[in-house]
Amino acid sequence: MKGSDSPHQPIGFFDSGVGGLSVLRALRKQLPQESVLYFADQGHVPYGPRPLEEVRSFSKEITRFLLSRGAKIIVVACNAASAAALHTLRQVFPSIPFVGMEPAVKPAAESTQTGKVGVLATPATFQGLLYASVVERFAGQVTLLQHTCPGLVQQIEKGQLDTPETRAILQEALNPMLVQGIDTVVLGCTHYPFVIPLIQEIVGPQVRVIDPAPAVARQAGRLLESAGLLEAAPRAGVLEFYTSGAGEAFRNLLPILLGETGPVQEIEWDGMTIKRPSD
Repeated sequence: MKGSDSPHQPIGFFDSGVGGLSVLRALRKQLPQESVLYFADQGHVPYGPRPLEEVRSFSKEITRFLLSRGAKIIVVACNAASAAALHTLRQVFPSIPFVGMEPAVKPAAESTQTGKVGVLATPATFQGLLYASVVERFAGQVTLLQHTCPGLVQQIEKGQLDTPETRAILQEALNPMLVQGIDTVVLGCTHYPFVIPLIQEIVGPQVRVIDPAPAVARQAGRLLESAGLLEAAPRAGVLEFYTSGAGEAFRNLLPILLGETGPVQEIEWDGMTIKRPSD
C-alpha cells in the first residue's frame, strides 16, 4: 500500500489514547497548515503493559486504516508502539515514511551535571530494543533511574492531570530519584508531557524536564520536506479524530489537552481488524 504523492493529504497519527496529542500539539505549532488524521486506540489503552507482539498487531492494523484514509506519512505518537512496532512497520510498509518516538536519553546524557537521569516510561518502552539501543549508544557514562509510573496513563486518559492520586503516582516515582541526585527527567511516554507542571512542582526548578514532542514534530517536518509532501497552502489544516473508545469522553478532552477540536468518530474492532467507518 502506497502513500499519496500529493501534498494535499493528511498526516496520520496514532497512539494508545490521548498521549499522542502532546506530539500533535507541537506539530500544530510548527506546521499549522497540515491536516491530520488522529487515531486513539482507547479500546486497548494502555499499550505499555501489553505483550510486544500484540502492540505490533494493533499498530499494523491502525497503519492500514490511516493509509486507507489517505495518510501520506505516519507519526507513531506512542513510545510503547514505537518500541514494539516501528521497525516492523517500516518493513511491512516500505514506501511510507514513519516518525517514531525515541526516549530523549541522548540530550539528557549530554546535559546532566550530576550524571543521574530519571526516566519515566511504560514497561513496553523499557523492554524494547529501541530503548536498549539508545542507552547503549548515549548513556554509557550516566546512571539512569527508571520508573514505569503504574496508573499514570489511565489518570491522564481521564483528564486527571493534577489530582491527589496523580500526584501520589509521580511522587512515588520521583522522590527516590531526587534522593539519588537526578538533575534531569526524561519523559518516555507521550502521555506524560500533560503533567509536566505537576512534575516540575515535585522536582523543583533545579531539575530539567525533557519533553520529546517538539523534536518529533521537527523530524516529521524534515521528512515531509525531503519527500516533497509539505502542504504549501496557507490555510489551517483540518483535524479529524478516531477513537476505539468513547467518542464523547475523547471529544471533551480535546480542548483541555490540545487546545482545539475537530470531528470525532468511534471505531469498532472486529477481533484484530478495524471495522472501517462508512464515508
